[in-house]
Formats: sequence, C-alpha cells, structure tokens
Amino acid sequence: SKFVNDKWMIKNGFLNDIQEHKPWWWNIKVQKLNLSAPLILLPEVSCQKAIEILQEKGYDQAPVVAESGLILGMVTLSNTLTSVLAGSAEFSDPVTKVTYDQFSKIGLEDSLGKLSCILENDHFAIVVHEQMQCSGNGSSFMKQMVFGVVTAMDLLTFVSRNDKK
Repeated sequence: SKFVNDKWMIKNGFLNDIQEHKPWWWNIKVQKLNLSAPLILLPEVSCQKAIEILQEKGYDQAPVVAESGLILGMVTLSNTLTSVLAGSAEFSDPVTKVTYDQFSKIGLEDSLGKLSCILENDHFAIVVHEQMQCSGNGSSFMKQMVFGVVTAMDLLTFVSRNDKK
C-alpha cells in the first residue's frame, strides 16, 4: 500500500524524511539548483504554435498556466508531435488537449531529498513559489507562481558539479 511506502509519504508531505544514510546533498534546498526561468504557455496556444515556440526557444517542455495563475499542467514537444501524428489532436487544437495534467509540484524551500523521491516516479517536477496576492477590497489569497521545471538531469548536474568526495 502507498500508505506504508515511506517515499510516497515523503513525496506527499505526510512524513519527514527518515533516511538514515543521506547523501551530502539530501537536505539542501531546491532553490540552490539555480534553475532558469521557465517558458510558460497559455492554454489557448495552438498545438502548432506550441511546437514552433518550443523548437524555436530550444525547450522540450513547458508548463501551461492560465492567466489567473492556475497551473494546468505540462506540455512536451514529443507528446504534442505524437498526438498530432496519431490523429488524437489537430495542429489547430489548443495545447490543453495534449497537456499532462498529472504532475508533481515542489517548493523552493523543499529539500533535494524530497525532489529525489518525486523524480523516482516522475520525469519532472514543477517548482512553485507561493505569493500572497491582495485585492483592492482588502481580501488576500495565496497564489502559486511557476518558478521553474526541474528534471533528474538538473539534480544529477548539481550533485556532480558540487560533489563533496
């Protein structure tokens, strides 16, 4: 059961990390990865335009975020091309038709250990930062902003460049 799986419990915030022999980088915060700002696509971008933008900018993937700030998911170049070629999506369809809507989020203050647990099952995690937004009538709410996208390669690059051996 996933409820007795420590990695699932850590990934979902139900358990603090209990690994006994942690690597030197385990407790370092995600913000130390120095991720570059992500390319964000709005949901109304067409599949054709998404392919063009991703290729032109040199990205394999991009978060899809509504103007309200709601993170809708992730679009990848390979999934978009595969979907169009297979006929399950048209070039003119909005990118939301080929968006992965199941994804993991991680905060800048979370540990690389938690990130490592996420990346054991997922190809990427969306790095978010919570920001308080206040309106003119005095009400406020927390809004998640996409800060970056992190992959296992980003983690491996950080660990290999900073190896303490």
